[in-house]
Amino acid sequence: MGCPLATTSAHVSGIAGRYATALFELAQEENALAQVEGDLDTLQAALNESADLRDLTTSPVYSREDQQSGMRALASAMGLGNTVTNTLALMASRRRLFVLEDVIKGVKALAADARGEITAEVTSAKALTKAQSEALAKTLKASVGQDVAINSTVDESIIGGLIVKVGSRMIDTSIRSKLAAMQNAMKEVG
Repeated sequence: MGCPLATTSAHVSGIAGRYATALFELAQEENALAQVEGDLDTLQAALNESADLRDLTTSPVYSREDQQSGMRALASAMGLGNTVTNTLALMASRRRLFVLEDVIKGVKALAADARGEITAEVTSAKALTKAQSEALAKTLKASVGQDVAINSTVDESIIGGLIVKVGSRMIDTSIRSKLAAMQNAMKEVG
């Protein structure tokens, strides 16, 4: 019997893929993958909360030196480990911070793949509680047949419900998509 959701190994490519692969391999060599993942989670949370930090990483207005000193200060203030701190400094020196969020996703995907997990990208109107996230992971595991790591983001514009992407399959139960479908159906009738 085939599995209803696609299960593919982690695939990262491009600039972000090269940095993600290098950071992942370095973390494995140093037996620091758990620490690196924790640091990346902390960094992603900071990116989600701070428009100034997102601007520092993506705006071409900031010089290399500004980006390097800003990222070193941030890493120090957040207590990030040397592996992530040095990677951030390297990315800043090469003007590659604009791919930081993709690097974070890439490392998380590679780590999940190494653990035999599949990653589900989940978008919700408000942050999922730990219990909701665990229940969703359990439901997806039953469907996929292997452990599922939840990578959740918040998008208030979906109004309610969830958008879940696992591999190449997407399940959209958001109210926004249901309203759009109803609007299309009404246009066809009228």
